[in-house]
Amino acid sequence: MTAPSARDWMFSVKTFIASMLALYIALKMQLPRPYWAMATVYIVSNPFVGATTSKSLYRAFGTMLGAAAAVAMVPPLVDTPYLLSFAAALWMGVMLYLSISDRTAKSYVFLLAGYTLPLIAFPTLSDPGTIFDVAITRTEEILLGIVCATVVNSVLFPSKLAPVLAERTAAWFRDAAFYATEALTGRPLAPEVTASRQRMAMTINGLELLLSQLAYDGVRPDIVRSAMELRSRMTVLVPIISAVADPLRVSLSEPTESNEALAKVAKDIATWIEQTREHPTANPESDVRRIAQQLRREVAALEPDKQALQSWQNALLSSVLWRLKLLVELWEDCITLQHAISADETGSWTPRFTHWRLDAISPFFDRSIMLFSTGSAIASVFVACVLWIESGWTDGAAGVSLAAVSCCFFAALDDPAPMVLRFFMASSVSILVAGVYLFVVLPNLHEFPMLVIVFAVPFIWVGTLMPTPRFGLVATIVALTTATFLSIQSVYAADFQVFVNNNLSGQAGLLFAYLWTRVTRPFGTELAVRRLIRSSWEDLAEAASPQSVDAKREMAARMLDRLMQLLPRLGSTEAAHHPAVASFRDLRAGLNALDLQVEKTKVAPSLRIDIERVLDGVRAHFLQCAARNARQTPSSELLRAIDEALRNTVRDALGEDRITSTHALVSMRLAIFPESAPPSSLTSAPGQAGQ
Repeated sequence: MTAPSARDWMFSVKTFIASMLALYIALKMQLPRPYWAMATVYIVSNPFVGATTSKSLYRAFGTMLGAAAAVAMVPPLVDTPYLLSFAAALWMGVMLYLSISDRTAKSYVFLLAGYTLPLIAFPTLSDPGTIFDVAITRTEEILLGIVCATVVNSVLFPSKLAPVLAERTAAWFRDAAFYATEALTGRPLAPEVTASRQRMAMTINGLELLLSQLAYDGVRPDIVRSAMELRSRMTVLVPIISAVADPLRVSLSEPTESNEALAKVAKDIATWIEQTREHPTANPESDVRRIAQQLRREVAALEPDKQALQSWQNALLSSVLWRLKLLVELWEDCITLQHAISADETGSWTPRFTHWRLDAISPFFDRSIMLFSTGSAIASVFVACVLWIESGWTDGAAGVSLAAVSCCFFAALDDPAPMVLRFFMASSVSILVAGVYLFVVLPNLHEFPMLVIVFAVPFIWVGTLMPTPRFGLVATIVALTTATFLSIQSVYAADFQVFVNNNLSGQAGLLFAYLWTRVTRPFGTELAVRRLIRSSWEDLAEAASPQSVDAKREMAARMLDRLMQLLPRLGSTEAAHHPAVASFRDLRAGLNALDLQVEKTKVAPSLRIDIERVLDGVRAHFLQCAARNARQTPSSELLRAIDEALRNTVRDALGEDRITSTHALVSMRLAIFPESAPPSSLTSAPGQAGQ
């Protein structure tokens, strides 16, 4: 474990100051539960101003929405506890589903609205006439904590998100440059490549939330737009590098003069990528664009004559050169966008890579798993309510409330049970700390400054761990639950029996939530991977079906997003048949199917029939994979259909449209049949072994 950095200490001190300020004001205002204001500070605080501001704003909206629902629901249903329990659980589930359907900062509104209702409603059931007052005071206390956290974080040494964006993109560029270099030099299957690819995917996924918070950081709208353009190209670059690797490796397996020139161009591109990544400030935009243009000319100079495309090796070479051109264009866009963001430039930016599928935003959601997760959460809260009602445990509301909170917090995870258990362990530590303070330390304190002094050491120490990904969640839970369990009031009135009863109830609720999730959701990451791969096969089959251009664009975006979700879940080992390699090839097959859908409208009717025959075979193959939920060996009929379409395409005389179709068919063949020998009628050297 590394020691906390100076930034971690600064964040912790600022958060502690904000929490004490919130507690002091709440005590002065004589709010009934001032500790809620203190706990809220630890919930919404983030090392960066934009993240804290957005989280605070959305927490305020979510709290008010949940409080309003509690006020509307409790009075008419208080005499029917089971119906009230079901209504509260259903409300929580609907809000939870909306929350996990939004991967931006706005999801916090629905998350808070979901678990705020049981936190307000259940403790008031013994005296339902107080529901309105409790809802109002909880909202006031939470708003007070939000204001204190936001003001302190904005005034005292504010930290901006823009440098974090620069750090994360710089890390992504390191991994991307390594991945591209390995692919261009013929080493795309090394284990280190898989690890770098996983980090790239995780960075891209994390940027979605960060970019949604960037607008609250005082960043200009054009910089936010540039950052979003960068993320979209970062997403596309990952499969483009993979699309270069396979045909380049196959093409360079033959020692010919043209392949020597191809290897030199690939090496030049790899060198340029590494240089622009290592020395971004030493490569101004004009130099980046000039060298990129030079590399494109080198690539174009190797393009074989149209008549030469009747050779398989030349058709393959043309496909490789086309993808190298795309790689250069994408890297040029990424580097120039990085310059624009880091230099905070106001000038216009001109894209080089302008593919029809680029600008679509269509995230992939596994709706069945989402519904199952929210249904499990609804059932857990309702069953917990039934057990509470049947037991007659007066203080059981705390257990139901914490069960609801834990189910909401971790519902989006593949395997939430371990995190619920960590919640249980962290809150257990908080109970011990709170007990020592309540019954040993606080009785000897009579002034607020002394309270601040005795709280400083544990809260500041825990606060330094909150920005650390490894300990952040547990540290946050310890801080906020300790603040809550302390139950600081204007007058010291700790009751040991009440303290034990409430906390036993809370821990029982968390233990119930853990057991519930362990029983109802034992599947873990393996199920998520299987479902992601199966849904990709279903989309691939659909990609080979007639679609409008807009539907194709959205489908391509969905396939890319699914791949970014899949990569971090796969292991770090690599092999030719590893799921990561196969998934990249599946994606290439799907994207090429979409390209063929576009191209078939431009070619001659006879060639259109050949392309439709290929698409029919692709659809049938992936439908079979999805139906059997396992990867199937593609049929020899599909291979013959691809070869026949390729043969007729290279013999056709439709100029650039023919070449685009050739590229798509060559890539489709390598993606679905990576081990097959090349088509005999296109082979420059009969009997050559293909891959």
